[in-house]
Amino acid sequence: MEGLTLLKGIGLGLAIAAPVGPIGLLCIRRSLTQGQLMGLVTGLGAATADGLYGCIAGFGLTAIADLLVSHARAMQLIGGLFLCYLGVSTVRANPATEAAQVSSRGLWGAYASTLLLTLTNPATILSFIAIFAGLGLVGSSQSRGAALVLVFGVFLGSALWWICLSWGVTVFSQRLTPDRLKWLNRLAGAAIFAFGVVAIGLALRPAAALTLKG
Repeated sequence: MEGLTLLKGIGLGLAIAAPVGPIGLLCIRRSLTQGQLMGLVTGLGAATADGLYGCIAGFGLTAIADLLVSHARAMQLIGGLFLCYLGVSTVRANPATEAAQVSSRGLWGAYASTLLLTLTNPATILSFIAIFAGLGLVGSSQSRGAALVLVFGVFLGSALWWICLSWGVTVFSQRLTPDRLKWLNRLAGAAIFAFGVVAIGLALRPAAALTLKG
């Protein structure tokens, strides 16, 4: 039974991580310009955020969930502004001509920035609450073991997606010329900026629809 629950969690993690949004574009861009390790660490930041939100939903931590939802607009506004900054930085950046020398400080910065960016998306916690409620794993002490297994599966599934994405992009990048990398930089930056504008617009609406997913 635990094995089946773990597989469900992995499937949920893959389903939540796979849609290409601002985090996916950021992972692709960093994999192209700074190497597979930087892209992977970027994705693991998002996977950690998914795991944290999964814990909040799975263990019925309603006080934390309510606090996050009550500050949803502010969180989305901050996330949108950060996405706009990343988009502009990406458009202006020159493509790398060789693999970057990545320091531990750079890796931690990539991990932390993606973790915080994913946490500022209030749609994530709402998605997890809905999923766990549908599976009957919210607020039930008898199912905490199953919730823990499911949350671990969600993290594994999300991490698996980012591993595959960063590896695939790195392999693909070996066939790209500097001119093509420059255009990919511009397209990725413009898309990330557009996601930021949408997030800001949703946050400023009278009844913000929290639908943006990373």
